[in-house]
Amino acid sequence: MTEQDLAEQIADQVESFLLAVRAVGQEADPGSAVPLLLLEVSQVLLAGARLGAHQDFEPREEYQPDVGPEADVEELRLRLAEMLGDADTYSFVFDPYNPEVVVSQLSDDITSIVTDLENGLRHFRLGNVDEALWWWQFSYVSNWGNLAGAVLNALLTVVAHDRLDVEFTGEDEEIQAAVDILDV
Repeated sequence: MTEQDLAEQIADQVESFLLAVRAVGQEADPGSAVPLLLLEVSQVLLAGARLGAHQDFEPREEYQPDVGPEADVEELRLRLAEMLGDADTYSFVFDPYNPEVVVSQLSDDITSIVTDLENGLRHFRLGNVDEALWWWQFSYVSNWGNLAGAVLNALLTVVAHDRLDVEFTGEDEEIQAAVDILDV
């Protein structure tokens, strides 16, 4: 596979992630937001893992070419924070080899990932394939890969609590009938 082919595949995954996160941010349904974000973060982590497993990419220039200003993600961050409510704040260990618990917000971390990925995508769209691959790989290893892993774990935990922390009430009637019989 050529670097151009890899860059096109990564760009497709990045674009899909960015579109999906923005669509989730437009929704007003936190019940569907968490599972959808779980799915999208899982998928973009595959792109990151591919970059992490690849040899180091080298940019053509010592300094990154200007691709214009970063996208304004503040509105998205605020919408996600409001939608996630109490689930927005979570904690994780940033570096398992130097364990220190970090408190963060899903909305901040997701928009940080969006910013990193979008920067690489702007390079790609301008035809700077080497720079795009370098940026995606560098930012995966230095920032968004770790954040996405922590976000994935937090989102999975929310889904798990939602599905597993349900009080089982199926035997209540049978237990009450047995108590009534024994009280006679």
